[in-house]
Amino acid sequence: MRRVKIQLIACLPLTFGGLFWPSLLSANTLPPLMLAAQYQQQDNLSDYWVSEKLDGVRAYWDGERLYTRQGHPINAPEWFIHRLPPIPLDGELWLGRGRFAELSGIVRTQQPDHQAWQSVSYQLFDLPSQLSTFDQRLADLKHLTEQLDLPWLNVVAHEKFANHQALQQRLEQLSQAGAEGLMLHRGSAYHQLGRSDDLLKYKLYEDTEAVIIGYSQGQGQFSGLMGALVVRLNDGKTFKIGSGFSLQERQNPPAIGQTITFRYNGKTANGLPRFARFMRVREE
Repeated sequence: MRRVKIQLIACLPLTFGGLFWPSLLSANTLPPLMLAAQYQQQDNLSDYWVSEKLDGVRAYWDGERLYTRQGHPINAPEWFIHRLPPIPLDGELWLGRGRFAELSGIVRTQQPDHQAWQSVSYQLFDLPSQLSTFDQRLADLKHLTEQLDLPWLNVVAHEKFANHQALQQRLEQLSQAGAEGLMLHRGSAYHQLGRSDDLLKYKLYEDTEAVIIGYSQGQGQFSGLMGALVVRLNDGKTFKIGSGFSLQERQNPPAIGQTITFRYNGKTANGLPRFARFMRVREE
């Protein structure tokens, strides 16, 4: 199998600025992903490519199969993946802004719903095994998708900004339209495993994770429904999150023991998140 894989790579009618090596995942192996650090105002902002932070499911293609960020296989339809190249790809499965819960339901199914997958796109943002700078990897991604010409395969749009004021204006514009925020990728950077200052995320709010340990009953219009989740942070502190839920989520709240992602704006004097708002259940 490995010999065939190398031959396929050598025969691809593609011209890239770096070299590839096969990167097939074995069982219980996390994908070799580059993770973002928090943005701090940069003096050399023109060195970075800026893209929208998509509200989707991170999807790593190892040359044969799609995997989540935690290394779990994604059961995509054969027609969705059969023309993807035998080289690693990093991107996001995406339905559109504000549709994460719907997308999660599609991606989680053991037997793929072919009709539902028709609306899913694979938005690429890196070639993780290419030995070249991000400037070159981005150019090669565009060339790759043009040659494959698949309607559900795209490269995330990137642009550059001269200063922080222009970047902030773009962040506010996209956030008002429902976007999560921005990603900044240093053009001269090589792909790295783990968290790196060469990849930054920038939002109008902060987000983190917590484990559900209980519920509180709803009052008034939410009588008979879940009113708030009782959650525990990594530091052991507990508090309630009572906003950000749809009616369906209040009727069928996430299970105790599950990990959720929530957004907040700063912390109180006691170290608890202020204005906490539920976002999603973490993909396992």
